[in-house]
Amino acid sequence: MAQPDRDEHWIRRALDLAAAGLGRVAPNPMVGAVLVQGDKVISEGYHTRFGGPHAEVVAIEQAGPRARGAELFVSLEPCCHHGKTPPCTEAILAAGVRRVVVAVTDPFPEVAGRGLAVLKEAGVEVRAGVLEAEARRLNAAYFKRQATGLPLIIAKWAMTLDGRMADAAGDPDVHRDWISSEESRRRVHEVRRIVDGVLVGARTVEVDRPRLTVRHVEPLTERGQPTRIVLDSTLGTDPKREPAASAGDVPVLIYTTAEALEAKGDRAAALREAGCEPVAVPAGPGGVSLEAVLRDLGRRGMSRVLVEGGARIFGSFFAAGLVDRVMVFVSPKVLGGAGALGPVTGPDARTLAETIQVKDFAASRVGPDLLIEGRLGEF
Repeated sequence: MAQPDRDEHWIRRALDLAAAGLGRVAPNPMVGAVLVQGDKVISEGYHTRFGGPHAEVVAIEQAGPRARGAELFVSLEPCCHHGKTPPCTEAILAAGVRRVVVAVTDPFPEVAGRGLAVLKEAGVEVRAGVLEAEARRLNAAYFKRQATGLPLIIAKWAMTLDGRMADAAGDPDVHRDWISSEESRRRVHEVRRIVDGVLVGARTVEVDRPRLTVRHVEPLTERGQPTRIVLDSTLGTDPKREPAASAGDVPVLIYTTAEALEAKGDRAAALREAGCEPVAVPAGPGGVSLEAVLRDLGRRGMSRVLVEGGARIFGSFFAAGLVDRVMVFVSPKVLGGAGALGPVTGPDARTLAETIQVKDFAASRVGPDLLIEGRLGEF
């Protein structure tokens, strides 16, 4: 007999365990599992690294013979196919688990409900869909990539109270003060270390010469530094300046057009010599086709990409409906300059009735700054 409150309690624990795999298991989903006898936890497990044992197997191996007759609460449908590891359904049946409760079914084509069907056919009691919305949010990047082939896009910027992202200075040799606090910058680096790529436009590279690496915190040993991604339709990136200058140590992808590669063969060769990988994609409004870029990143196995600017890049992403999450740091400062830059430059024809609504809106303090986060679309 279903026990909704009890099932939700243990599934929530499984989701909490799963979250410990953030940044460590991609492109696999994060999964947590709890084995329970009565109201007592026998064992717990989560997927700790890509290619490692799945959460269910970790919990079952910890439990040993105590797993017989137990209930298994897991945040994602158990797999039923041979991949990097054997099927979890085999381990569940061999252990004698009597009941399995899952938060959400796995959209991966080789599973997609088959895992639950295998268990049911073997006489295991099965329940699915407990805290499904929470489970989908936790693994939004996985669900998006399975549904669309594209990575989850997080747009991040810092701005003043009056909505300015940078002052009017454009000389890259002039020191530019930070808008956000040291605490906010550390938070950004915490996000950088769990994403697959950090994306900027050619103008940001020209003006800021950003390294785009994880520095304020230690990179995760499972993934190292994120790939740096530059959108540069005219192939103006200087191979002797960041981020291209360090491409021998941390990968740099430069998305441009076939026309630019042909017209600037020497520049393309110099970038390759520096360690960059120029990639030709079709042209799009005002630059390269963003969807073509994201589709290529998805083919490369990327699940999460952090977009860090500038204003035209943000405007293009928003106009194309390609932003999934926003992460905005608001500093308690007022710049007030007429020539100072706002964070998003988009179509002038947009009206208030056409504004993009942020869902699951949340605000928190990070040092002296206000961090605003939210979701824009399905994922």
